[in-house]
Amino acid sequence: MLTLTRGRAGERAGLAERDQRLVWRIAALLLDYPGAQLLALTDQLATAARELPASVGGPLLEFLGEFGDADPLRLAARYVETFDMRRSATLHLTYYAYGDTRKRGMALLRFKHAYRQAGLQLDDGELPDYLPLVLEFAATIDPGRGERLLGEHVPVLELLRRSLAQGGSPYAIVVAAVLATLPPISSADHRRIAELAAQGPPGEDVGLEPFAMDPLTAGGRR
Repeated sequence: MLTLTRGRAGERAGLAERDQRLVWRIAALLLDYPGAQLLALTDQLATAARELPASVGGPLLEFLGEFGDADPLRLAARYVETFDMRRSATLHLTYYAYGDTRKRGMALLRFKHAYRQAGLQLDDGELPDYLPLVLEFAATIDPGRGERLLGEHVPVLELLRRSLAQGGSPYAIVVAAVLATLPPISSADHRRIAELAAQGPPGEDVGLEPFAMDPLTAGGRR
């Protein structure tokens, strides 16, 4: 589970800055793998969600009600099936546009540099575009840089939400809550969503060499 600290804030979409960061914090946890540690926090997350405006807190409470009552093994299996087995619902934000191509390596550096500029050193493990990590960074480390990273990927987040909703996944609620904290979807965003949906992630599997070779990535998440 993610455990980052510190932060600053801003306002977006009518939400107070505290509410914006709280949505990011809750979503970061709920979109991570549902292990025992996360399941133990269900009641605390529900208490936090009740402090949010009904427009975002209500849907999150709906999700948490089902989440807390479900069998842990079923939750784990559903998570893997939803996010790990479907290319159209990955939680890695740069995958939608770049797949596993060299260009994705450069896109990953955008995240890595933002973390480094905020004084955050990541351990080995997850790629830096992993949505729960980006949300945790925005909620607790550097809301300004974190919001910019999320805002730059509004089309991807909306595409993810649609994919989850079409598949009947309750996780669509959580992504919708994140989108409510960001600028509204623009005409350009809609065009980009249509492009990404039509093209799908590129299939060229050549690794992430540019990301691996960058000196700032030494010791960071992969």
